[in-house]
Amino acid sequence: MTVILESRKVCKFFSGLKAVNEVDMQVGEGEIFGIIGPNGAGKTTFFNLCAGTHQVTSGEIHYAGRNITNTPPERVARLGIARTFQNIQLFKSMSVLENVVVGFHIHTRSNMWSALLRTKTYRQEEEMIREKGEQLLRKLELPEYRDILAKNLPYGDQRRLEIIRALATGPRLLLLDEPAAGLNIAETSALDDLIRLIRERESLSILLIEHDMNLVMSVSEKVWVMEYGRLIATGRPEEIKNDPVVIRAYLGEE
Repeated sequence: MTVILESRKVCKFFSGLKAVNEVDMQVGEGEIFGIIGPNGAGKTTFFNLCAGTHQVTSGEIHYAGRNITNTPPERVARLGIARTFQNIQLFKSMSVLENVVVGFHIHTRSNMWSALLRTKTYRQEEEMIREKGEQLLRKLELPEYRDILAKNLPYGDQRRLEIIRALATGPRLLLLDEPAAGLNIAETSALDDLIRLIRERESLSILLIEHDMNLVMSVSEKVWVMEYGRLIATGRPEEIKNDPVVIRAYLGEE
């Protein structure tokens, strides 16, 4: 297995609180991994460490063979790690296509002065990334929404748009932080389909935090379970479902 992301004894302490405590994880290239655990287990904090949003207290994070421990978020994004958030962070007054185009800007060469002067290079790049945005919407079967303002989309489609915008950055690793939060059954089913479509049509790995057990068990090839900042179990979905440690800590006993 080619490892795309690896954490080595990673810790994050907040005033003595061990939010993430000596977590060792490996994500294989091209695979979908799920992370589950109770609220406060450290799942989102771990994402923030991988994305550079939070500083690691101790330990190391490696991506594609490179030590990225405490690398700034913008640099992490350029290296190929994209993420979504628990709370939708779209540009609500921009169209679907414009939101997607924003993702492509991370790799453009034009600067502020080029944009103000509308230089030839700037115009060419804008035309290129607009076409790429349209191609991505077609590939992921959302072209009919291209001109609709993000704020006018149904909630489930806003969630999907945020994922597609993250894909526009050209990642090799996609971090999805509770993408099914607030979705109804039909919207969650559409999200399941989108994740599978991304896996089919994009060459990347996916790391998923989610409380919806049906979604996690449906799309994940491997599941990690966190509790109180520690990794307490790992295995295939069917193994996790029947693990007594997981049942006691998270799924509940009947």
